[in-house]
Amino acid sequence: MSIDKTTVSKIASLARIKVTDQDLDYYAPQLQNILDWADQLQEVDTTGVEPLANVSEIALTLREDKVTDGNIQPAILKNAPESVEGFFVVTKIVE
Repeated sequence: MSIDKTTVSKIASLARIKVTDQDLDYYAPQLQNILDWADQLQEVDTTGVEPLANVSEIALTLREDKVTDGNIQPAILKNAPESVEGFFVVTKIVE
């Protein structure tokens, strides 16, 4: 795949990034270099290489998940201008 100014412009549009015409000239070869490097990686022979999930041999110690409500509702509602039955009261904004 070849990256040209049109492709960079489309990528920028999809990402909602404003890119000037001058920047398009700069980014096109940069993105092309990234794709070329990815193509080089695809050519590496990985036969017999085990998939790697973690570089470190150290295993993480896991703890059991405990579901709680946090017991902080009163402290949070204390900062609210108004609350009713454990909920914030806000002004109606939609008719």
